[in-house]
Amino acid sequence: MALARSRRGIDYWPGFVDALSTLVLGIIFLLTVFVVVQFFLSQDIAGKDTALTRLNAQIAQLTDLLSLEKTGKIDLEEQVARLNASLAAAESERERLRGAAEGAGQGAAAARQQLSQATSALDAEKSLSLEEALQASETKDKDQQTQIAKLGERLNIALAQRVQELTRYRSDFLGRLREILGNRADIRIVGDRFVFQSEVLFDSGQAVLNPEGRTELDQLATALLELERQIPPEIAWVLRVDGHTDVRPIANIQFPSNWALSAARAISVVQYLISKGVSPQHLVAAGFGEFQPLDPANTEDAYRRNRRIELKLTER
Repeated sequence: MALARSRRGIDYWPGFVDALSTLVLGIIFLLTVFVVVQFFLSQDIAGKDTALTRLNAQIAQLTDLLSLEKTGKIDLEEQVARLNASLAAAESERERLRGAAEGAGQGAAAARQQLSQATSALDAEKSLSLEEALQASETKDKDQQTQIAKLGERLNIALAQRVQELTRYRSDFLGRLREILGNRADIRIVGDRFVFQSEVLFDSGQAVLNPEGRTELDQLATALLELERQIPPEIAWVLRVDGHTDVRPIANIQFPSNWALSAARAISVVQYLISKGVSPQHLVAAGFGEFQPLDPANTEDAYRRNRRIELKLTER
């Protein structure tokens, strides 16, 4: 009784569960191994597919190259055939020309002889023609030299006459100015120039004509207008108006140098004469600053003499 109760009391369920768990774990392990192996096999297959694709592309490129090579070979063969044909034609033409040259050898000798004779005759005729042409050229050159010399003499005579006429008109002009302006100490003749002291025309350090200066220039304009009517139009002349200052420097906003002051004064005189009817073609303005003094001394009298406006009738 006791043994029977003991057998009935044994529990087999835990062992069964353990066995079943072990079996499940084994199955899971096998499945895991299978999945991993499948993954690696897939990667290997994908790599092989890529390599196979590259190989197919290389095979296609090699096929294209082979096709091009075959085409190039055919073209080269055609070119060689054409060159061989051209070479054969050239050799045939060479043989023909050689035969013709051999046949024409005798005729060429006779032609060379005739050519030599013709050349000799032509050289003789050319020498004769050149000698005649040289003589004619020498005669023509002598005639031209004679004409040039005569023209030079006539030109010199004409120029001398123009200079004499202009000198006469200059002398008359200076005399006329002397009559108009009178014998004033501040207006005088120096050589071939008529000289105004600057104080007659301008205030100190200024380039605007003062009333007295305009009065004097009115008389000068009258003499110039009369002179324009007297001098023939073929004589090219101008009245040059030169401005001069003393050596003492001037430096201001209006006149940065003596040169600027002397040029401005000369231009003022020219512009005033033009306003009175004198032709601009007969007037020239120039400024010399302090660089052409009449008196090099450093005295007030020398400074006064060097500050001046000079008028000179001259050729244009």
